[in-house]
Amino acid sequence: PLVRRLMHDLPHPAFVLNLRWDVLGFNAPADQLWGFSSHSPERRNLLWLLFTDPVLRERVDAWEEQAPLMLSSFRRDFARATQEADIHELVDELEQVSPEFKAWWRKHDVHAACNGVRKLMIDGKAESFEHTSLTIDEDRHLRLVIYARQQDGAASDR
Repeated sequence: PLVRRLMHDLPHPAFVLNLRWDVLGFNAPADQLWGFSSHSPERRNLLWLLFTDPVLRERVDAWEEQAPLMLSSFRRDFARATQEADIHELVDELEQVSPEFKAWWRKHDVHAACNGVRKLMIDGKAESFEHTSLTIDEDRHLRLVIYARQQDGAASDR
């Protein structure tokens, strides 16, 4: 309830993820940016959308560079959730439907959490967003992901 209120009060795109990267909640700006509500709740998984949704693929500027980085960040969460069958099912299913996922997953790359700057295509123009994740429930491994448009003159891409 408090997290939901906080998320909905934020002017920036914000959403809640678990270790499997299921999108458990999101605010209106996040829905405009990522299109979560256009997918059924069981398919609102950031990793699934990243590799299977052509609209989202077009939204992420330099997708071929960003997707493997995001996947390697997911691998950190995967390592913490190896006892959960549904996370293995997600990986198995993605390997069947996405050749890129399959190839990059087998590289076993692991990177730090996805924080920094990401460019997203808005109305045909690449716009920079600073993004970060905040742990909101350590026991249930939930985090709030926030994307804020980078201000002019802000630090360059990391």
